[in-house]
Amino acid sequence: MEFRSPNTDLEFEAYYELRWRVLRKPWGQARGTEHDEYDGKATHIAAFNDSRNLVGGGRLQLVEDKLGQVRYMAVEPNSRNQGIGQSILLCLEKLAREKGMMKIFLDAREQAVGFYKNNGYSVTDSSYLLFGEIQHSRMEKQL
Repeated sequence: MEFRSPNTDLEFEAYYELRWRVLRKPWGQARGTEHDEYDGKATHIAAFNDSRNLVGGGRLQLVEDKLGQVRYMAVEPNSRNQGIGQSILLCLEKLAREKGMMKIFLDAREQAVGFYKNNGYSVTDSSYLLFGEIQHSRMEKQL
């Protein structure tokens, strides 16, 4: 497994396709909703399997001095429970430290709270309700 930023237009297309298919399509959201205005300034990490297929991804953005946010974490359903999400998260945390960030926060979907707790994040508050049905929790980790 290789963990790195997507480099080519085709790799970025696959990265955004995964984000849409895993994080938006199941709730009837249109293509394009997997992007936001921070994508161009953020750091992206993708997981490529031995066949060079993109199977996971996540994003780190600087929010303010020494504070980062992880967003858009997604792993192909048939590639889950293999440590891919954890490896992506560790890569993002390493990049955050290299950029001088001291803390990361994120908004985790209910079913992902346990994953983040297992990786050292703590729930600090309830967060938003996405698409009227997916409750999120605000979580953070000191680096």
